[in-house]
Amino acid sequence: MEKWRMYNRISQLRELGFSKSKIAKKLGIARGTVNKYLDRNPEEMSLWLSSTKNRKRKLDKHQKEILGWLREHPDLSSAQIFDWLDEKYEKFEVGESTVRRYVRQIRKEYNIPKTTKMREYEAIPELPMGFQAQVDFGQCWQLNDQGQTIKLYVVAFVLSHSRYKYMEWLDHPFTTKDLVEAHENAFRAFGGIPKEMVYDQDNIIIVSEIWRYHLYKTI
Repeated sequence: MEKWRMYNRISQLRELGFSKSKIAKKLGIARGTVNKYLDRNPEEMSLWLSSTKNRKRKLDKHQKEILGWLREHPDLSSAQIFDWLDEKYEKFEVGESTVRRYVRQIRKEYNIPKTTKMREYEAIPELPMGFQAQVDFGQCWQLNDQGQTIKLYVVAFVLSHSRYKYMEWLDHPFTTKDLVEAHENAFRAFGGIPKEMVYDQDNIIIVSEIWRYHLYKTI
């Protein structure tokens, strides 16, 4: 049904005189996706949708495992799941965007909404130079060179005493491997390693939390 809605929306915008680039930008999708829909008439679209319903998805063989993770940790991100699958299976050749779509479908099919945890904040006393760095994550939407709206992800390292900051941006959610590399780059930029690191809780680092006890992700 979602594909039909997308097809109808693209067709409507095309009839209104929007170019393919404008349609892609307006709907936040790739221009190739617009072409894929516009190249089919309603009858061909119906046949294509029927074929996709019966097609076995690449991640179906991992469905039970992914479902178990999501039920145990509803706040898991698709980037975390991709990271775990990639590390567990030596010949895992599924792209991160495919995992993201599959996880979204699984959440919808099995009614597992993504949950968020209440954060606890504590005042941090003034610390000596080089003692502590704080790590936080963020994201925002931006336009790329092709005029498409894309989501960017950032990790920021801030030295608590001087407030000197190092940041890295990616066009995909951070994986554990990405975060480790970002740490190494930050330490090189700072010229050393702080004695203590304070993290804004994130699923890339923490798998679960039970009464202030944390299970950390390893690589």
